Amino acid sequence: MLKPPPKRPYLLRAMHQWITDSGNTPHVIVDAARAGDDIPRAYVQDGKLVLNLSYSATQRLKIDNDWVEFDARFTGVIHHVRVPVAAVLGVYARETGEGMMFPEDDAGPPASPEPPAPPAPRAGPRPGGPSGTGAKRPQLRVVK
Repeated sequence: MLKPPPKRPYLLRAMHQWITDSGNTPHVIVDAARAGDDIPRAYVQDGKLVLNLSYSATQRLKIDNDWVEFDARFTGVIHHVRVPVAAVLGVYARETGEGMMFPEDDAGPPASPEPPAPPAPRAGPRPGGPSGTGAKRPQLRVVK
C-alpha cells in the first residue's frame, strides 16, 4: 500500500483560501534553514521568515504539493521566492491571528532541488488512435 502524501500542502492551500475568502491577509512562517537560497535572507529573524501570501502582495503565486513560489517586492525590489512546502511552519491571518501551525512529523521528505521535468512525448505515431476516430487511449503509470 502506498504511503499517503503529506497533509501540509493541502492544509496550506485550504487555509490560504479560507483566510483570503474571509477578507484577511494570509501570512506563512517559514523555517529559513530548510527554505534554501530562494528567499530574501535580509528579512530572516531568529531563523524564521514571515511572508505575506496575499494575491495583492504576490505575483504568479503557486502553491503546489512541493513548493510555494511567487514574485514579490521587498523594499521596492522584485524577488522570486521559492520555498519548499516542508519548510512552511504555519499559516495565519495577519488581522486576527487565526490559523494553524503544522506538526513537524507531517513535513514529508525534503523537496527535490528542482521540480521534475515534464515527461517527454512518447515516440511512435498513433494516427487516429485504436478506433480511427482520433481519440487516444488513456495511459496509466506508477507515480512515486
